[in-house]
Amino acid sequence: MALAHYLEALEWQREFIKMHAILGGKNPHLQSFLVGGMATPGRPGRAGLAQHSHDRIVQGDHRESPAVREPGVHPGRARGRVVLQRVGWVTVPESVTTWCTASTRSTTKQSRSSTFPSGIIRARDISKVEEFDPSKITEQITHSWYDYEGGADQALHPSEGETSPNYTGPEPPFERLDTSKKYSWLKSPRYDGVPMEVGPLSRMLVSYVRGHEKVTGLVNYVLKTLGVGPEALFSTLGRVAARAIETQVLVDKIGDWVDELADNMGKGELRIHDNSKWDPESWPADCMGAGFHEAPRGALGHWVHVKDGKIARYQCVVPSTWNAGPRDAGDTPGPYEAALVGTPVADPEQPIEILRTVHSFDPCMACAVHVVEPGGREVTRVKVR
Repeated sequence: MALAHYLEALEWQREFIKMHAILGGKNPHLQSFLVGGMATPGRPGRAGLAQHSHDRIVQGDHRESPAVREPGVHPGRARGRVVLQRVGWVTVPESVTTWCTASTRSTTKQSRSSTFPSGIIRARDISKVEEFDPSKITEQITHSWYDYEGGADQALHPSEGETSPNYTGPEPPFERLDTSKKYSWLKSPRYDGVPMEVGPLSRMLVSYVRGHEKVTGLVNYVLKTLGVGPEALFSTLGRVAARAIETQVLVDKIGDWVDELADNMGKGELRIHDNSKWDPESWPADCMGAGFHEAPRGALGHWVHVKDGKIARYQCVVPSTWNAGPRDAGDTPGPYEAALVGTPVADPEQPIEILRTVHSFDPCMACAVHVVEPGGREVTRVKVR
């Protein structure tokens, strides 16, 4: 059954990709500067393109997908839960007890409120949510291959962040890393001094506690169907279920977003961002900016310091850094490492359980890849005119 569902999902994935390419210009990597071009704003005369997408999306294809049929749970998932329960992926709680989401704003006319609300959940307490405060974000490098000018024991806010690579690991190739030393190209993001998991599970937990009507209904339905309580959300199964629930919520919003796109194009409204501060000539000589967004894998933040029209400092904290970052100065593990503590492994020679848990985060390992010439030689330079 699992294989049949997987193959059926591949067919429907192709249909979603077609719609993605229509709206974004290409797939994958839409709206990227790559060989082959990039997505550009549409022209008024091409409003029919959005209408075509609307007809395809709203009137048919996506709602027939088995992955997003109401009420949001594929029949096979209930059987899958039995397997997960037997190997402990439901009953074993994970060690990280805090979750974070930044705000994602809806662009629809129907609602300017957040599609998914922001917030912080601590100690698995789903009775309350704290407000998200970006001033509490820091990054540590105790176990990361970087140097800080003031010492490796510092915790710097991204607006004052430094990225000075210094690889001190073993000579490649190697089989093991000494985790008592530096062992990762990722830094260790912390919120108010503690690690935070970000991503679909975080978004659904915060939305659930804040009383998001659609999310609350789907979460309760899933818990009832799987025969588990809210504590099961803090697990590999909970992470996978959250991604499916979020997909259902987003699919139900697609029609609203495409309707607004078609309406704007029909009126000749082609702006794709707030360009009121787009001209660098209008900026102060010394200025700073920050932006936050919920990317598919979780909370994303960018910080920039511009001086005399040039970028003096640029730092970003991305979702996989939050989740995959190494231990901090207090030897506290990040979400990946913490999630694996206590995971039962049936066959140490084939630890599929380890892979299943890590895969549930949807890792983006490109976030941990850096190109550094051993002798410090400049690899490339980009000149912006």
